[in-house]
Order: sequence, then C-alpha cells, then structure tokens
Amino acid sequence: MIASSNLLVKLTAFGEFLMRLHSAGSQRFLQTDEYTVYYAGAEANVCVLLSRLGIGTRYITRVPAHDIAMAGIQQLQSHGVATDHVLYGGEKLGLYFTEPGNHIRPTRVIYDRVGSSYAELKPGMIDWKKVLQGSSYFHWSGIAAAVSQSAADVCAEALTAAKENGLIISSDFNYRATLWKYGKKASEIMPGLLQHSETVVADLDSAAVYYGITTDESAPMEERFKQCSEALQQHLPYLKTLGMSFRKTVGLEHLYTGSLLYNGKYYTSAGYRLPYITDQIGSGDAFSAGILYGLMNEYEPQQIVEFATACGALKQSINGDWAILNKTEIEQFIQSGLSGRIIR
Repeated sequence: MIASSNLLVKLTAFGEFLMRLHSAGSQRFLQTDEYTVYYAGAEANVCVLLSRLGIGTRYITRVPAHDIAMAGIQQLQSHGVATDHVLYGGEKLGLYFTEPGNHIRPTRVIYDRVGSSYAELKPGMIDWKKVLQGSSYFHWSGIAAAVSQSAADVCAEALTAAKENGLIISSDFNYRATLWKYGKKASEIMPGLLQHSETVVADLDSAAVYYGITTDESAPMEERFKQCSEALQQHLPYLKTLGMSFRKTVGLEHLYTGSLLYNGKYYTSAGYRLPYITDQIGSGDAFSAGILYGLMNEYEPQQIVEFATACGALKQSINGDWAILNKTEIEQFIQSGLSGRIIR
C-alpha cells in the first residue's frame, strides 16, 4: 500500500533534500565516467517508508525552483509524501557523491552542500504553526542542523513550535563529521536541540560526540546499549523510546541487529546475517521509520524492535536511499528471513 498525499498527516519531518550521485559500476571516484542519480535526505527517507506503510507524512525543506529539484519532489509525491509546504528559493540543490564499497573497502561519501537553498534557510521563513497543524509527530535529525548556523537556528525554531503545539518529537542523532564547518562543534549545538526528544534513534559514536558518553568497548553490544541508554537519560529528560541498530562483520557476512529502550525496559531483536549488501545507505532511516510505525500502531516493544530491524535489513537490498517496501514484504521477511526464491 502507498499512502495518498491527501491522507491525514500524522508526522511532519524537516531536513535537507538532496541529489545523490552514485559512482556507477562499482567504480571508484577516480575511475568512473558515469553516475546514477538518486534523491535523498535522512528525513525524506523516513517519510517515504512511513508513507508506503500507510502513515500520512509531510516533508518540509527548501529547494531551488528548477526542474532538477522538482523531479525529486515529484518522486517524493509518488510515494505518498505531502510536499505542499516545501519552500522554493535559492540557487543550489544540496548534493552528495557516493563511491560503493565492498567487504574489503568501505563506501565513501563526499558532500557538496555549502550554500544550498536549505543551508540558506533563516528563522521566520517557515510558518511552523501552519505546517505542523494536525500532526502528532515531528521528526528531524542531526544532519538538519549540521550544514549552517541559520539551519540550526531554524531547527531550534521548529522544535520550539513542535513542543508548544504538543507534538511528539522524534530525533535521529545522525552525526556527520564532515558537515560541521560553520565554526560550531556539534557538542555545542546538538544537546540543546535534542533536549525535548521523546523518541530517539542514536548510535554509540554520536552519543560520544554530543555528550562525551563512553561505553565498555569489550562488552557485547546489548550491554553497551544499556550503558549508553542510562547515560543518555541523564541528558534527555523526556526520553521514552530509544533505538539503536548495530552492524558487525562476521567473515563475509554482516550481522545486523537492533536494540530498544521502551518505558525503562530493554529489548533486542533476533537480527539477520546479511550475505550481500546492495546499498546500506539509508538503512538507519528505515530502522527509524520502523520504530515510528510500531509506536504509531501501538505494537508491543519486542514487535517494534523486530519490525524496525527488518526494515533496516531489507533496505540494504535496495539501491538508493529510499526503502521501497510494503508491509507485507516486511512481515514476510520477519516470518521467513532471507529467501532466494522467486515470487510469482
């Protein structure tokens, strides 16, 4: 099922919309003469999967008023994401370039986002009371605040409005070291922006950067998750739900698992051994969308983490940033696991 953009909006998300240029044929940047184009953005990725699962979503961003940006906005609309409050202005759509990795060499990312339409956003440009009307959730990530001081100021403006209007604030830590170039450290900006978060997807590295939280590197991931969770609760007074996904390489396979803190109790997914990765970019956003979907549908906590982990695992079988999935596929994957059979 793909949601109609006319569906009642339950979640509004805010962040930068991007064009991704992916080096074709598994070639390195220094080799390739061809790029495959995808559209992306951490918060847009979440909206796409939630909309495909039947949750009404609205995406807020600022892009240039030209056909390259419009092509991406139309793709969002085709997946059911409401874009009626997207702002148009400025001259540049944010870009990022990816070089595919493999089991030997990691995937590489180069950003080209300085001076983008989104980076030039300023407080007062968006009528937050209007765009948040009717929503129950507001979702954003650390990437939204990383590209410029003015973008970080707009994040603060949005979060204040969301809090005042009673929305549940959903945050993804999403630290990207190479984006913080405007004279402020992430640790100076993010704690203040994250303080009202109720639903959070985080990772151990970002928690260390934002709050100086460290865990026992020799401990199992489940234990490190508990250690980090306990420390984060000291900084996030409204926190009710915290999720993390974990990836461990075992031989040529990736072991992908998820952990959840929900109302003070801990849950861990069974996880999946992934023998082959098509594209792991966007898997964290699919995991986030899975948690939000479970919460919105009042799943039991163990069911939430299993559903979210399945979303993150399945995304890694799909090219591009968007988890082009439906609920039946996800539920079948949870029941049956990996399958090489043909469905016909």
